[in-house]
Amino acid sequence: MAEKVRWGVLGAAKIAREKVIPAMQRSRWAEVTAIASRDRDKARAAAAAMGIRRAYGSYDELLEDPDVEAIYNPLPNHLHVSWSIRAAERGKHVLCEKPIALTARDALALLSARDRAGVVIQEAFMVRTHPQWTRALETIDSGRIGTVRSMIGAFSFFNDNAANIRNMPACGGGAIMDIGCYLVNTARMVFRKEPDRVAAAIDRDPAFGIDRLASMLLDFGAAHAIGTCSIRLVPYQRVMIVGTRGRLEIEIPFNAPPDRPCRLFVDDGSDLSGGGIERIEVEACDQYTIQADLFSQAVRGERAPAYLLEDSVRNMAVIDAIFRSADSGRWETPTATHTVTAEG
Repeated sequence: MAEKVRWGVLGAAKIAREKVIPAMQRSRWAEVTAIASRDRDKARAAAAAMGIRRAYGSYDELLEDPDVEAIYNPLPNHLHVSWSIRAAERGKHVLCEKPIALTARDALALLSARDRAGVVIQEAFMVRTHPQWTRALETIDSGRIGTVRSMIGAFSFFNDNAANIRNMPACGGGAIMDIGCYLVNTARMVFRKEPDRVAAAIDRDPAFGIDRLASMLLDFGAAHAIGTCSIRLVPYQRVMIVGTRGRLEIEIPFNAPPDRPCRLFVDDGSDLSGGGIERIEVEACDQYTIQADLFSQAVRGERAPAYLLEDSVRNMAVIDAIFRSADSGRWETPTATHTVTAEG
């Protein structure tokens, strides 16, 4: 096996400390060697707690470290593009948390930075490579549930903390950017195309101004995706994919537990009380470890990136259209996708 890719982490975000870094430390292909914070003491404390060798008191210091080959960027949403570009300009590969940008136009700047620097830049949609989603797509492709016509998704949790970046419009907060992006991304993955048009409704928090509840309808022509997301509802997530001969339900589609099997339910519709349901278990795994392995393999030239940056631009174009529809009260067409090649 090739030498492990040496990673640096920008910031000591909760997702980095509690999920991504521990998962990367179990990777066969990745090694976390440095972490940075704007507060040097915070960086040192995080490094000591997680056994990371080097701690830096600024993001630029970490980017100047010649030993660091790849960057994980879990900074607040409004800093994703700027710091990912800075990392690329210093020759670092970048795995950036979702959403990759705040608009499709901003995401396009990352394409230019990637191509100029000759590095890998990828959005951290870890669900794309989780085995439960692979199994779901295989089931769809097998024809078992017939022709897929509908996808229905929900994703919610409760957070009304004024100090949390999810409640700050200037930081790119709100339900759509934080969790609704998963509903958009997986719908596009299931139908393997872009929606022709979208419609949406948003309820904004009167104090914070962020979208606290959003519902969307994505029109794929002969198929529709419906999704609701909120950061003011009870924690819940579920995806149901419905075909002409059956339906497939993913129990925990996004925050898949790493310590127990995931479950899919395939229902042939023969018994509305559930008698026709087959329960499929997918072996326990850590989707963040898988993400680190696959990205690091792409850095080493062992495989293509698991999720292309061009696809991230298209995902942002749909999110742009969702916000436009909520404002206009009309169907809106995703735009700017024509700037990305079909192959991407």
